Amino acid sequence: MSVKNLGFLLLALLATGCAKESKITLETARMERGDISRSVTATGTVESVTQVDVGTQVTGIIDKLYADYNSVVTKGQLIAEIEKTLLESDLKSADANMESARLNYEYNKTNYERDKALHDKQLISDYEFQTSRKEYEVSKQSYDKARADRVRAAKNLNYAEIYSPIDGVVISREVEVGQTVVSNMNVANLYVIADLDNMQVIGDVDEADIGQVKVGQEVEFTVDAYPDDKFKGTVTQVRLNPTVESNVVTYEVVVNAPNPDHKLIPGLTANLTIYTLREDGISLLPSAAFRFTPHDYGEAKGLPQASPDAKALTSDNDDERNVWVVEGDKLVPTLVKVGVTDGSRTQILSGIAENAEVAVDYEINAGSRKSEEKAEQSPFAPQPPGRNKKR
Repeated sequence: MSVKNLGFLLLALLATGCAKESKITLETARMERGDISRSVTATGTVESVTQVDVGTQVTGIIDKLYADYNSVVTKGQLIAEIEKTLLESDLKSADANMESARLNYEYNKTNYERDKALHDKQLISDYEFQTSRKEYEVSKQSYDKARADRVRAAKNLNYAEIYSPIDGVVISREVEVGQTVVSNMNVANLYVIADLDNMQVIGDVDEADIGQVKVGQEVEFTVDAYPDDKFKGTVTQVRLNPTVESNVVTYEVVVNAPNPDHKLIPGLTANLTIYTLREDGISLLPSAAFRFTPHDYGEAKGLPQASPDAKALTSDNDDERNVWVVEGDKLVPTLVKVGVTDGSRTQILSGIAENAEVAVDYEINAGSRKSEEKAEQSPFAPQPPGRNKKR
C-alpha cells in the first residue's frame, strides 16, 4: 500500500472515531406502576409476649409432677403437688384452736350479758362488770384470730396443688420429685410457662435509624433455625430508653410475631427488616428526571429539543416538581405532583398521563453519561423500570 493510500485510510478512521465521539442520545423513561420501599435493618431476640414463672407459696416436698419440658398445658390445669401431710395437720390444728376459741368466746359472752343486766340494776360492782366485759372482748379477739389462722391453714393446703395460670408450653422445669422447696422471702419457682402462640421480637435499632421507625410499620424477619422462612409482624412499640454498649447507642423496638406453627421459640436471634416506607402498585418515575436540563445539540439529528423560550416550571408547593415531557421532537416543561420516594424513584400523583415519556439524561458515546447520578450509580444495581429507552 502506498503512503498516499495509507494517509487516506488514517483520515477515514479518525473521521469515523470523531463521529462516534459526537453521537448524542436522549435517555427517557415512561411513568410505570411499581413498588417502592425503604427499610431499616436490625437484629433482635425472639421472646414470648406472656411468660410466667410458676411457683409455690408454701414450703414442702414435691410429691408429684404432672408436666415436663415441652408439655402443652391449659389455664387451670393441675401441674404439680406438694406433700400435704404437714399442711393437713396445720389445718386440723387450726380447726381445733378455732373451736376452742369459739367455746370460750360464747361462754364469756353469756357472762358479760348477764353481768351487764345485773350492773344496770346496780346488783354488782363496777369492778365485777368491767372484768366480765374485758374477758368477753379478749375472747372475741382470740376467736377472730383463730378463724383467720384457720383460713390461712386452709389456703396453704390449697397452695399444695399448683395449677397452670395460662395456656402455653412448659419451657423450663426447675424441680424434681422429692425435692424440698422453701418459700421464704421469694416464691420458689417450679416451672416457666410461655404462650408460644403470641411471640414478639425485641430488636436493637441504631440511633441513626430510630427516627424513621414508627408504630404500625411492617416488618419481615428471619431466624437461623429456619433460614428459608420469612416471618412477618408489625412494630408495636418504640422504647425511648437507650442502650449503650462500646459507645454504640441503640434503642429497643418491639415487633409482634404471630406464631401459629410454633416455629418461633424464645431466645432465637432474628434478623429484622423494618419497612419505613412501603407502597405497592403506584406510579413511578426515576428521580433523575427532576434534575434534567435541556441542551441544544444542533449537530445531533432527531434529538428532541426544547423551544428557545422554554424554561423549567417552578412552584411554591414543595410537592410539585418540573419534568420535561417528550412530545414528538419537542421537550415540554410540565409540573407534576410528587409523593413518596426511595431516592432513585419517586411517586407521581398527578400532572402527566400514565404512559407519558419524560427526559432523564443525555448520553454520549453509547452510554458515557454526563450526569453525576449515572456516574455514582453502581453498575451492579438494578435499573428502575422504564429507563432503557434512548432516542
